Amino acid sequence: MDMFESNRRQQLAARGPLAARMRPRMLDELVGQEHVVGPGTLLRKAIEADRLSSVVLWGPPGSGKTTLAQIVAATTQAAFASVSAVSSGVADLRKAIAEARDRLGMNGTRSVLFIDEIHRFNKAQQDAILPYVEDGTVILIGATTENPSFEVNAPLLSRSRVITLRALTDDDVKTIVDRALVDEERGLGRDHLTIDADGLDLLANMANGDARFALNTLEVASAGVSDDRVITVDLVQDAAQRRAATYDKDGDDHYDTISALHKTIRGSDPDAALYWLARMLERGDDPMYVARRLVRFASEDVGLADPQALELAMAAQQAVHFIGPPEGALALAELTVYLALAPKSNAIYVAYGQARDDVARTRNDPVPIHLRNAPTKLMKDLGYGEGYKYAHDYDEGVVGQQNLPENLRGRTYYTPTERGFERNLRDRLERIREIYRESAPDSVKDPSH
Repeated sequence: MDMFESNRRQQLAARGPLAARMRPRMLDELVGQEHVVGPGTLLRKAIEADRLSSVVLWGPPGSGKTTLAQIVAATTQAAFASVSAVSSGVADLRKAIAEARDRLGMNGTRSVLFIDEIHRFNKAQQDAILPYVEDGTVILIGATTENPSFEVNAPLLSRSRVITLRALTDDDVKTIVDRALVDEERGLGRDHLTIDADGLDLLANMANGDARFALNTLEVASAGVSDDRVITVDLVQDAAQRRAATYDKDGDDHYDTISALHKTIRGSDPDAALYWLARMLERGDDPMYVARRLVRFASEDVGLADPQALELAMAAQQAVHFIGPPEGALALAELTVYLALAPKSNAIYVAYGQARDDVARTRNDPVPIHLRNAPTKLMKDLGYGEGYKYAHDYDEGVVGQQNLPENLRGRTYYTPTERGFERNLRDRLERIREIYRESAPDSVKDPSH
């Protein structure tokens, strides 16, 4: 670490925000993440032995990614350069890499390149780092809140170890808050403050595992204490205003949450489904996006077990479009409960998938000639429509004829379940298929169809 960076951090420790002042300086001060930096872990041994290889730190906000990188900077004998993907570009990367190359060439000093929010670098920017990670010019420490599998280039990812950090527990957050209250050097210890039990519980709860949020809120709340020097639950509520934001409408949590909504509806759990619905809508997801997903569910997972589900889904979509938020959420809530309680069938989903596969894998033979229209004399002369049987002329309105291309004769796709309305469809379909079997020429009859 150079002298300028060292001085900057000393100044932050003296007058920066509480969250910056209380940032751990060594591994033993780090709270949480014992699974990756606890005693005896591979990463801790590598840091302490100064034998760290490139890593990508993946975890939620406030879980300690930047802190861990700075601890590496303080512990290792390597030079440390920090770049933010939010405010830096290729020029900044090239400068940092050039300096690292010079250090390595002149005195053999290795360099750690820390890239905060590495997922915000595009492919070209990430590609610019790759050769220097590969040849050892820099040891990369990337930090990201997004799944590296999707946000970090595969070649770069293959040369790095992914370290998954977890959200801090409420007890972890309470430990960090207690430390800040008693630390006289960097924290609030000189102010002789305390926090009541309810206030501490609320602060830990609202932080959602984000230490930075907890310390920032604590600092704001501390300014409002009365003569008794107690931070109360009301002060915490006023300081926090709202729960720490862990939700990114374009990030992993968004897709995890819609997956949870879909799967709990499929599992016929209306209570869990309502919770996940509320979590999406209250965190700012587009109600029309949710409506589209529920319309899809009505076809994919309820299907003909309850044909009314799709009608209600489209009605809910129209209601959301017409009313808008926040009242439109009730239409989605009504639909969610209905879908959760509806009988489930994926028979249509499976049937269409099989038909689609046949289109992709088999010869696309011409449409059977009796199914073709014949609007012109030439087409009539060619036999278009010849032999077509008009269903209304037959008993039950059903007539057996070969409607698939010859190479798919006898192929079946749709198999109704015994659930809901599909039970009725199953009986009718069996009768229809019986008529088709009876009408088939003896040479092609097959009892297995």
